Order: sequence, then C-alpha cells, then structure tokens
Amino acid sequence: MNSADALLKTLIANGLEVVFANPGTSEMHLVAAIDHHPEIRPVLGLFEGVVTGAADGYARVTGKAAANLLHLGPGLGNGFANIHNARKARTPMLNIVGDHATYHLQYDAPLTSDLDGLAKASSNWVGRSSSPDDLSSLGSQAWLEAHKFPGQIATMLVPADCAWGETDNLGPVVEIPEPAKIDDKEIDLAFNALSKSDNAMLFLGGDFLDEESVNLAGKIGTAANCRLATDTFVKKHRRGKGITKIEPIPYFAEMAEEYLKGIDTIVFIGTKPPVSFFAYPGKKSFLSPEKANLIELCSPFQDGKYALNALNELFKGSKIDESLIPNEDINTPDSGDLGPENIGPIFANLLPEETIVCDEAATSGFFVTPHAWNAKPLDWLALTGGSIGQGLPLATGAAIGAPDRPVVCLHGDGGAMYTVQSLWTQARESLNVTNIIFSNRSYAILKVELDRVGALGTGDRAASMFSLDDPAINWASLAESLGVTGYKTTTVEEFKKALTESLSSEGPNLIEVVI
Repeated sequence: MNSADALLKTLIANGLEVVFANPGTSEMHLVAAIDHHPEIRPVLGLFEGVVTGAADGYARVTGKAAANLLHLGPGLGNGFANIHNARKARTPMLNIVGDHATYHLQYDAPLTSDLDGLAKASSNWVGRSSSPDDLSSLGSQAWLEAHKFPGQIATMLVPADCAWGETDNLGPVVEIPEPAKIDDKEIDLAFNALSKSDNAMLFLGGDFLDEESVNLAGKIGTAANCRLATDTFVKKHRRGKGITKIEPIPYFAEMAEEYLKGIDTIVFIGTKPPVSFFAYPGKKSFLSPEKANLIELCSPFQDGKYALNALNELFKGSKIDESLIPNEDINTPDSGDLGPENIGPIFANLLPEETIVCDEAATSGFFVTPHAWNAKPLDWLALTGGSIGQGLPLATGAAIGAPDRPVVCLHGDGGAMYTVQSLWTQARESLNVTNIIFSNRSYAILKVELDRVGALGTGDRAASMFSLDDPAINWASLAESLGVTGYKTTTVEEFKKALTESLSSEGPNLIEVVI
C-alpha cells in the first residue's frame, strides 16, 4: 500500500472530511491519495493564507480539524499569518507540509529552508516522518494533538519519499482526552469572592461563549449581581435577541481601562486577564484595576462548563435579569445616503436566524457590530490574533463547515486585499457567503494608531502609507472577475436591495459599502 494512501485512510478513520490545499511537486502522492478517497472533500486555495484561514473557519463551526496541504517552507510561510490567528483562537488545525525527499535535502535545492524552524514557530506540536512506515502513526498522533482541548496547531512534515514509499502500516484511531478538571476548592473560592463583592465581574472567553455558557453566566450574574464581559476578539460567540449579552471589552486600552474601572473582583473562565494590544507611551499594558482580586478559575484548557454549572448551583441561579437579555426592536431607515449612522441597523435587521458572521470590519465595526446584539440569534467569529486578512478565508471555511447556514463576512478593504483570492474559492465551491466590504480606501485603523503612539509632526508622506485611493479599488468589478456577484452601494436603498438579494441567493456575493 502506498504510504500516502495509508495516511489518508488513517485520518479518515479518525474523522477527517476536508482538505484545504495549495500543493506542489513534493505533495503529488498526497494529492493522488485524496483522489483515491472520495470521502475527502478537496478545496483549492489560490494562496496559502486562504487555505489556513479557511481551515480555521471550518474548525470553529464544526469543532474538528480540517487538514491543510502545503508546499515546503515557503508554502507554510505564506500560510503563517492565519495559522497565527487560529493558534490564538485555539482552533484545532492539522497542517501536512511536504518536504524534499530525505536524500535530496543535502543538496540545498532552491526551495530548501528551515522548515522545522518555521513549523515550530507556528505550531503547538510538530512531527517529522522519517520513513513510509511511520507516516500513518504520525498522522494519528497529529490528529490527537490537534484535538487536545480546546484545540491546537499540529504540523506534520512529510518528505516526498516518505509519502511515495510502500507500507503495510495504518495508524490507530485515537481517543481525544476530555478537558482538564477543576479543583472544587477553586470554585468555592470564586463563589465566596463573588458573593462578598458589590462590584464584581465574571469574565468569560475561549470555548465558553456558546449559548449554554452565556446563559449560565446570565444566571450567575443575576444571582451574584455582577457584571459580565469577554475578550475583545473571540473564537465564536453566540449572540442575539433573547440570549444573555456578554459584552467584549473595548479595543483601545484607555477605554478598556475605563470599562473595568472600579471593579474589585474578576473571575475568569476560559481566558486570562486582558492586556492592551500594543504598548503606548504613558499608557498601561495590564488593564485590570491594580487592587482588584483576580481569580483565574478556569484556564482555556480546563472544563469551563463544569465551572459555570458548579458556580450556578452554589448561587442557586434560576433566572436571568431582563437587563442582560437583548430584546429591542431595530429601527431601520428606508432611504437616504448610506453611512455609519444607519448601516448597522439595516445589517442587523436583515440577518436571517442562525447566520454565521465573520468579523474583520476594523474601524467600521464600531458602527455596525453594536446593533447585532438585537439581531436574530447568530454566531460571531472574530479576528482573534490581530493579523489582518483572516475574514474572507474564515467565512469560506465556515460556509464549508456549515453549508445549511448563511455566512456573512464583514471586512475592511485594506485587510480584504490580503486574501482576496478567497472569493475565487467561494465561487468555485458555490458557497453561501455574503461579503460586505467597507470601502474607506485606507488603512483607517493605522491612522488612529499613528496618533496614539505619539508619532507627531507627520505629513503627506506618512499619510500615503495608509491610503488606498490611488488607484481606487473597484470591488464590484474585482469580485466579478473572480466569479462572485458584485454590488456597489452608496444609499440605503441600494444596500438593502443588495443585502436582501445576496442573502437569498445560493452562491457568493460581494457588497461594497462606500463610506
């Protein structure tokens, strides 16, 4: 049996269903193995950042890894940014990276690189095959490592001759371990601290923002009379009308510091105390109040559901205060120019129930996302690692993982150009994705950051580094060239029509919002 076929058989037995790929010569036997196994859905990305970002989106909505097929060190390097984002989200991901044949590495061919170093820099676990006989067992180990709770990046390095050789070996079907347990004494400590405080906060994150978790938090928050919060950017957050509102802390450090001001006790479940995205002259990096009692009850790797249930039992929580449940009607305009003041309500009002929103709206998100609390129930996926260019691939993978649900991507124009090739994959796979591009023709967030870091006395030359208006990008035409229906909208009427048509169509669409 060909060892590449043995690897695919092993991974299929463990649950693999999708391979996102941008392969090269060293991976041809793995490509052939995919063709031999119709159980696997192969998805081509025209850039490795699309491949790795799509695998992140797929895993966030399905709870299990896809496999990425990448070509040597440069291929892994091209996918690095969205592997970084997935690693920060703690998403299960399996990278299969081809390498030169074992006997060819000594010649330092043009594509030879420090592949092991690149893999270690981007992964939680790295394994290298040394022969056809160990490849399948390495695949089983990689699958196990990728799925250790809550998920991590596992990378297999596969020399070409280890994939084209013959073997009789298949790897085992592995058993995925449960999340690490929590000491009940720690739960008692958190309960006592929340009970004694008049200004406490329960801070959720990681995998504990699903509907069950946020509603348990709502019951605890009601019984303990404490505030509820989460991280600025999250893996997957259940939101919408009738669901407990767990509000992300603000992005800007001074706003987050003000948001947390006066809190004397914070209990963390599934996350850790927040810090600012960057250092700023004269501003704090560690954002929790200095004298606050910080209790890290449950790390991202522990059983947060157990912690929430146990806390709720101690508080005897049974109801959720109305103030924690979004239940407002959304008032939407019928006409006028489209702008920050009205696009949010239109967007939130038109979203179907069970939409998956992939959010990389950047500065435009400040005007849009607050309205979504009163939208129909949905899942919200955010830019967890801060490396822009994640939104379009994330939406691509989410649509493959949840084909019966509408997917909407909110994206700034600057970040969208990083992985615009995603549109081609969406068209090729006939995915139900609505891509909304906020076209302010600039890296607007960087204009803000230029002032915030105290870079004074700048002029036109610095401003040119953030401008995208010379030449202006025609997003509707660009989308059409990649097989995606494109719209350009400047008025309320145009945007409502475009969004309604896009959400009701079967294939991908792109709506440019000129702001």
